[in-house]
Amino acid sequence: MQLSIVIPLKDEAESLPELHSWIKKVMLQNNFSYEVIFIDDGSKDNSWKVIESLIQEDKNVKAIKFRRNYGKSPALHVGFEAAEGDVVITMDADLQDSADEIPELYKMITNEGLDLVSGWKQKRYDNTFTKNLPSKLYNWVNRKISGIKLHDMNCGLKAYKKEVIKSIEVYGEMHRFIPVLAKNAGFTNIGEKVVQHQARKYGTSKFGWDRFINGFLDLMTITFLSKFGKRPMHFFGLLGMILFFVGLVATLYLGVDKLYHVFNHIPARLIVQRPLFFIALTTMILGSMMFLAGFIGELILRNSSVRNNYLIEKKSNLN
Repeated sequence: MQLSIVIPLKDEAESLPELHSWIKKVMLQNNFSYEVIFIDDGSKDNSWKVIESLIQEDKNVKAIKFRRNYGKSPALHVGFEAAEGDVVITMDADLQDSADEIPELYKMITNEGLDLVSGWKQKRYDNTFTKNLPSKLYNWVNRKISGIKLHDMNCGLKAYKKEVIKSIEVYGEMHRFIPVLAKNAGFTNIGEKVVQHQARKYGTSKFGWDRFINGFLDLMTITFLSKFGKRPMHFFGLLGMILFFVGLVATLYLGVDKLYHVFNHIPARLIVQRPLFFIALTTMILGSMMFLAGFIGELILRNSSVRNNYLIEKKSNLN
């Protein structure tokens, strides 16, 4: 099978028939072998009934329904597990992603050898103040931290090699950073394509301002796990040693300074009355705690069932 089109959705009953017809038209025009996988993320409207009717009329349509709303990342996760196509396309169900972009995205994966292609909605029809400007700032921060030069990392329209989606785990709200997850898994050949953005035709947006705060925190999580996930002591231990050393130096300074004043009969305040004493005490305690956190992290990792899970691209001549 050439293509799997994974579509997470929530309360998009009005747009689903039109979206399906659009995708089907593009697939037939390009003679693709394909499957469309709808993931109903706990819709409260008639989305599932519409999907069931689409399944009846089109054998290429498959669907998964959550009992309640879990979020886009869990929806993509189960969609990726079910996908069988050599190239996997993700797109939103609100008709803002153009199905006409699929053939070119497919070619970029198959002909140009890219692991992942992310859409870039260069011209958007969203509210400039509430979406465009925050999105530009958000993507700028992402580029600086992740090192991946994408203009629109959170674009729902993406294409992947099958190996990519089978090698990463999308959880929490990590769908915003799938390119980062792919890069950390060793898939560094990441491209970008300017795609057409459609104005929303039905319903309202499901995302609010909180996605920017949550997204930044998730990016910090991914960045930390990618660098220190299998060696927590290298982060916590180093930081703990630095803090402890700063406190130790400050303590030694206080002690030497006190002895100097005593031996030279110079009046001096008690050590416990000096602000530096509390700074030294605090840094030494924090340093010890950070070191212990790294040690505990290593113990947890040592007993983890995934401690030796590594992504292997090829094996040859192994008996």
